[in-house]
Order: sequence, then structure tokens, then C-alpha cells
Amino acid sequence: MHSNNMSPKVFVSHASEDKERFVLDFATKLRSKGIDAWLDRWEINPGDSLVDKIFEEGIKNAQAVIVVLSEYSVDKPWVREELNASVVKKINEDIKLIPVVIDIDDCQVPECLKSTFWQKIADLQNYDSELDSIVRSIYGQYEKPPIGEPPSYVQTIVGIIPDLTKIDSLVLKLSCENAIENDYPFIDADDILPQAKSLDIDEENFSDTLQILYEGGYIEDRFGANFKITVYGFEEYARTYIKDYDSIIRSVALQIINSGRTDNESILAVLDQPMMIINHVLEFLDSQGYFELHKWASGKYTITNISPKLKRWLNQT
Repeated sequence: MHSNNMSPKVFVSHASEDKERFVLDFATKLRSKGIDAWLDRWEINPGDSLVDKIFEEGIKNAQAVIVVLSEYSVDKPWVREELNASVVKKINEDIKLIPVVIDIDDCQVPECLKSTFWQKIADLQNYDSELDSIVRSIYGQYEKPPIGEPPSYVQTIVGIIPDLTKIDSLVLKLSCENAIENDYPFIDADDILPQAKSLDIDEENFSDTLQILYEGGYIEDRFGANFKITVYGFEEYARTYIKDYDSIIRSVALQIINSGRTDNESILAVLDQPMMIINHVLEFLDSQGYFELHKWASGKYTITNISPKLKRWLNQT
């Protein structure tokens, strides 16, 4: 139970004709919800000044004013005066002004309240849900579901590849990591779909992303659930996610120029890197015109016709 000091004070403006049929029960229910509802019958005794009680005590101390609108109240001078005072207080002090419209009456809502959300009461004997709405408004609470956790892919800390969304980047990352693990650039999408789902990427988004990656040149040879990561796609992944990637490229190039190693297997033997990364670096350097790369069915890559440009590039980096 709230103490009087903690309870929000609410002035209930109404016509006397509405007191017995609605307002007494309504104000009593407000008080049962911890709201200090101010009603003339409870607050004004014989000999009290109406003006002082209503305007200097009731409205002046209120955090909210409820105006009960009915066929009786809209034309009442006292209700109009209370409404005018409440509008001024709302403007000056930003209090809540809550119109409660008795819907069974055919009454005109005052012009000053037409831009305010009304709470309609359709049944004077059964209005629990409407009362709850008014109580929430007085306490500044809103009936909306709590905010849950965002999808896992949003919470995952990951770099975003230029021109791709976070989901696209994650799917390409999963694909390239699968290729590195298996030393094979061809991917079965069904192998990485479970990982994508664990990041809250559903099957439809996953399929759409593969199409976007295909159209963007990140993957190729897409047949059903199978595809191949392109040199461009792996390069974009590597530059975003592989630590010291430029140093790895330089290390591979130095093995070719300084040590005369001209195949992927001999380079792999001296560099602590997965074969997939070694192969990709060779394919990337080949695409830049630094040498000619020959790929054999056995998986071996051999290098011929090394261009002087490769040595010059090393000297410049």
C-alpha cells in the first residue's frame, strides 16, 4: 500500500450527475491501485471555500487530472473552469490530462481535448481493462512486451566486408573457414548451414546470402547447395579476418624469390600456415601477374615465369 506521500495525486473533474452512476466507484478503484484520487465528496466539508479547495488544493497539487466527459459534464460551468485550469497547468507544468469519455452518452468532446487520446468507457459496470489503461498512464507505464535479446549474428563481434552486410560477411567467413579446415575451396552449403542457424541466420536468409555472394563474385560454380570460393572472395575474407595477412603474402613471396621455392608443398614445409591460405596467396599473386601458376590434379601448384615485378614489389613493401 502506498503512503499518501508516495501516491500520485489525481484530481477527478466531473458533473454531479455522474457521481453515483460512475465517478464514486471509479475514484474508489483508483485509490485501491495506490492513486490518491481527489474527489469533492471526500475533500470538501461544510464551510470550506470551493475555489480554494478545488483550485488551490485539488488541481494545484495534482500530478494528473482526469476529466470525466458525459452528456452532463460538457456544458457544466464548473467542469469547464476546472478543465481550463487543468489545461493551463498542463502547459506550464506538463502534468497528465486524461479525458475519460462515457461512451453511452452522446457528448461533444471540448476542442482543447481533441488532440489528446481519450479513454472511452462503454460499460459503466464493467470497465476493468479501461481502468488498467488509465492506471498505467498515471504511473507512466506502457503495455508492451519486454525487449528480448537481439539475434546472435547482431551480437557477434565481427568485421564487415566492404559492400556486404553483416550476415553476408558472416556466411562468407564461415565458408572460408570451412575451406581452410578442409584445404579445399569447394563448399557444401549444408555443412555450414547449421553454424549459420546457430547465429540466428535462418535458411531463407542463408540462401539469399549465397545468391548475393554469387552475384558479387565472392563464390562461383554454384550448383544447388555446392559452390566454390573465388580468389576475390577469399581475398576479401582474408583481408578482413586473417591477422597479419599482408605479412603472410610477403612471406610466401620471399620464399619464391629468396629461397627459390616454386611449388606450394615446399612453401608449406617452411611456413606455419594452412595449405588453403598458401594456395590462395599463390593464386592471388598469379592474378596480379607476378608469375604463371599451374595447378595439377594431385593438388600441387607449380610456379613458372616469375616476373621481375615480384622482386620490385617486395622491395617496395
